[in-house]
Amino acid sequence: MSYKQSTNPKICTRCILPETFPGISFNDEGICNHCRRYRGQQATEEQKKKYEQKFLDLIHESTNQRISQSYDVLMAYSGGKDSTYTLDVFVNRYNLRVLALTFDNTFVSKQSFINMQKVCENLGVDHLIIRPDPKMLRNIFRTAAKEELYSLKTLERASTICTSCIGLVKSLILRTAIEKEIPFVGFGWSPGQAPVQSSVMKTNAALMKTTQKAIYEPLHAIAADAINPCFVTDEQFDNPEKFPWNIHPLAFLDYNEEKIVERNNEIGWIKPDDTDPNSTNCLLNAYANQVHRIKYGFHPYVWEIANMVRAGILDRQEGIEKIYPPENEEMVDYAKQELGN
Repeated sequence: MSYKQSTNPKICTRCILPETFPGISFNDEGICNHCRRYRGQQATEEQKKKYEQKFLDLIHESTNQRISQSYDVLMAYSGGKDSTYTLDVFVNRYNLRVLALTFDNTFVSKQSFINMQKVCENLGVDHLIIRPDPKMLRNIFRTAAKEELYSLKTLERASTICTSCIGLVKSLILRTAIEKEIPFVGFGWSPGQAPVQSSVMKTNAALMKTTQKAIYEPLHAIAADAINPCFVTDEQFDNPEKFPWNIHPLAFLDYNEEKIVERNNEIGWIKPDDTDPNSTNCLLNAYANQVHRIKYGFHPYVWEIANMVRAGILDRQEGIEKIYPPENEEMVDYAKQELGN
């Protein structure tokens, strides 16, 4: 099944959603139904303060109970712009002891590895890099480029390749936090990816088990038991009290890309010049985006960016430049060659 195809789709005159996005409609002024329903649902300052205070209360509670050798936060550290800034926030705003965990999907930019080393050194953060069997990962990504592994609703938010990768990351992060008894798991999600209402949330074991199954079964069909170390075990699911809190602080802090990059530069981060406009760490993303656009007719980041435009975090032209740039065939060809596609 494919969504409507168009070489030059009409896009909303207020946000950037295209006519090819599932379920979209426009009024006579060219404004989409999502914008027409929007009533300023971006987080208010009062809401932001509420969720930051909730996190501060949890920190205080956790500090009183923690073991002296343990970490406070396990940070999902991709080396990208937002995860780097979030790492800095945990260390310097909240004075927490952080273990950064990087999932090396074999397509991480060389500059990103340099950035991660410098940033972790400058922040005094321990850094754990996990690199599963490259042949297994590339088989997963190669298959994900050709087959529909997940529900079409899921694919409104991310490509099949990215859904596979982030599914491995999230399960691996959760398993590691449980094993190391770390109370918080940190993510660098932008306000367009996740709302403030989910910014401080206890991991629901039952829900996570269902979510993991939706990722595990398609990937297990490709890679068999080789993927098992990345996933939470049944025994761990039977002990929900050990599950951590998920924290994504960019939802309750002011989000400004220019200021984020400026601060990142101060702690040793340099923007890579070999990644696409929607990633500052991954060399596979351009190909994943192209595959998704060809198959479904819309960019997999368009919902996230449209949300940020609608909320005033990005202006419309910035959103257009992120979603509708010229095709970078060199980056696409690199990924295709590496995968053998």
